[in-house]
Amino acid sequence: MVKRKLGALEKVEADLPNLQHKIKKDPQSYIEDFRAQHYQYESHREIFMAAPSSATDTGLISLRDLIDFISHVADCYPDICKDFPQQLIDMLLQHHLVLETELREKLVGSLVLLKKKEIIDSERLLHTLFPILVSTPSKTLRALLFQKILSELRTANSKTTNHKLNRTMQTVLFNLVTSDRTSAKGLWAIKITRELWKRQIWTEAKAVEVMKEASLSENEKVIVGGVRFFLGGDKEREELEDESSDDEVNVGQVKHQLTINKKTRKKARAAEKAIKSVRNKEKKRGQHNVMLNFSALHLLHDPQGFAENMFFKHLQNGKSKLNLEQKLQVLQLVSRLVGLHQLHIMPLYSYFQKFLTPRQPSVTSFLASLAQATHDLVPPDVLEPLVQKIANEFVSEASAGEVATAGLNAIREICVRQPLAMDETLLQDLVMYKKSKDKGVMMASKGLLSLYRDVGAQMLKKRDRGKEASMGLRAGEKKEKRFGEQAVGQIEGLELLARYKDEERRKKNIEKGLPSDAEDDEDNEEDNWAAWNVEDDEDSDVDGEWINVEDDVEIDLSDSEDEGKNRPSKKSKQEEEEKKEGEKSKAEEEIDFLKLATTRILTPADLAKLAELRAEAAAEATLPGNKGRVAAPWTSRHTDDPLTANEIEGLAALSAAKATREERIAHAKEGQTDRSEHKSKEARKKERKEQEGKSTTNKEKARKHQPFLMSLGKAKSKNKRSLKDVSRALKAHHDRGKRGGKRGNAGTTVGPSR
Repeated sequence: MVKRKLGALEKVEADLPNLQHKIKKDPQSYIEDFRAQHYQYESHREIFMAAPSSATDTGLISLRDLIDFISHVADCYPDICKDFPQQLIDMLLQHHLVLETELREKLVGSLVLLKKKEIIDSERLLHTLFPILVSTPSKTLRALLFQKILSELRTANSKTTNHKLNRTMQTVLFNLVTSDRTSAKGLWAIKITRELWKRQIWTEAKAVEVMKEASLSENEKVIVGGVRFFLGGDKEREELEDESSDDEVNVGQVKHQLTINKKTRKKARAAEKAIKSVRNKEKKRGQHNVMLNFSALHLLHDPQGFAENMFFKHLQNGKSKLNLEQKLQVLQLVSRLVGLHQLHIMPLYSYFQKFLTPRQPSVTSFLASLAQATHDLVPPDVLEPLVQKIANEFVSEASAGEVATAGLNAIREICVRQPLAMDETLLQDLVMYKKSKDKGVMMASKGLLSLYRDVGAQMLKKRDRGKEASMGLRAGEKKEKRFGEQAVGQIEGLELLARYKDEERRKKNIEKGLPSDAEDDEDNEEDNWAAWNVEDDEDSDVDGEWINVEDDVEIDLSDSEDEGKNRPSKKSKQEEEEKKEGEKSKAEEEIDFLKLATTRILTPADLAKLAELRAEAAAEATLPGNKGRVAAPWTSRHTDDPLTANEIEGLAALSAAKATREERIAHAKEGQTDRSEHKSKEARKKERKEQEGKSTTNKEKARKHQPFLMSLGKAKSKNKRSLKDVSRALKAHHDRGKRGGKRGNAGTTVGPSR
């Protein structure tokens, strides 16, 4: 009797997929069958909950199959399955340590399926899975739960941003990090936050606060995880965005393929699906681009307090357990915060003193961090001893070329940010290294020289100032910068846009047959309104012209002939007039630039053109013919970009001792032009075949062999040989093989002589 019942039960369980399919089509007709299966599930669950560790394999398999079946059809019978989600949650929370692997995965998958069917909400699912993720020792279960949590958060924010769920989850992660700062559990908060930040799901300050607290933890792994987020999280986000843009399908290419290939319904449906997905991506990207993606370093609530806590807790503290590499990462973060937000942490600069020596491991990283921590509001008195020590320790005739290059590059990077940190005597001494035979030292010294020609030409000797700097000093354009002096805020590169608009206006006037300097209709209207009172109220003989009268100049009217002798000649008058016209045109250009900045609202098209003009100017500044020009502000390094140790090392980073053979070849090929455009048609065809994996034709293979006529004579002579000649040739061949070929080591000839 028992065997008959077990057989019937196995038959019912075997029909579960078929029953599931029938229930989805007509739930009311199979309600009794579902009740029977649900009763079986209740029985197996009670047995399992009473003794989870002693459950049999048969019982576990039956329970797993019944859970899978009920979770797929639970939405058809909500009244019967109202307690089913909570039962699964209790089983997973209470017994996840002893659950069989497949049953455990089935419980997690069933809960995710119930969420998709909207039987439970996202918040309830995440509150169930996250505590298990933090506490379970199973590596496979942690990987599964981490993937499910990320997938759920991405799905919840796919259509619109789910602010409620995001705030709840961020609060949970924040509490996880701050509740126990010595525990390594905070790593899960770091992993989840970093992944969601990279995918631009979390882009607000609350996520940055989680990583800030992680950086202030007492566990080494958690600290490094938080610091690495601030140093590289934004770069990961940009790289992922670039990859997604590269993988997009071209709509025009898909439509073109349809016109070439054979038309079938299947291909048409696939093409429509691809086009629809591309348009959805473009639409979604357009929605995302409306939101500004700020850098994590900009979203910090209190950067001064955060930088101070990081410095005093992890660097200045003698009890810190971080090694040198980890301390360098913390130092890089602190220095970037100081330079980016222009913070003041005076003990930081005295901290660098003991590390500025060539014998210090990773010294170029310390030099790069010192340069990053410099800005124009740091007192020059604080930086002068550091610059002097770098010059004394690194830059001397006895120093190696790599050492001197690193020292000069570090000094230049410091002085770019605070030119007042340099002493005049030291500058003139460092500039003398421009005649060094070492290329790296020479380039570093010339870089320092070109910097001070722009920002402090009066500190250089006359022979080192150059033409432009000398002319600027004489004209009074280049003035010594004072400490704390800030430049007037303006839109970078706006003069390029003003010049571009002026050129476009002139082209349009020439096309219309008007004078090239004619104003636009808008400008004429503005000028007319401005000059309306003047035209009505004044009666002037001069038609629309103004007379420039210099202020504070005494006009002496005299008809004396003697004074005519002292009058300037026509040539000098002409030179003065040309000079005045040049000054006038320069003033007019400045007026046009100010007019564009103050009287017009820049449209999105203007901003796009401005970005394009900036890019062109940056590209022109890097051309070989423009090396002597001073780069515009927008062509220099952005304040958000980090300064790396390779930039301090200069040419030493590309030296033969450090670079591999592949790197040297790649570096040598950087300046070479592409030779593929000069190849013949046959060579291109052969290269294309090789890339496609195709072989050559029989005709091409035959060309590689020796021509038939060249081998014809030898073949005829072989056929005419006698048996004695053949045996003699074979014996000679055997002897040659013994002595190592024709040029063997044997001194005497073995075998018959000819």
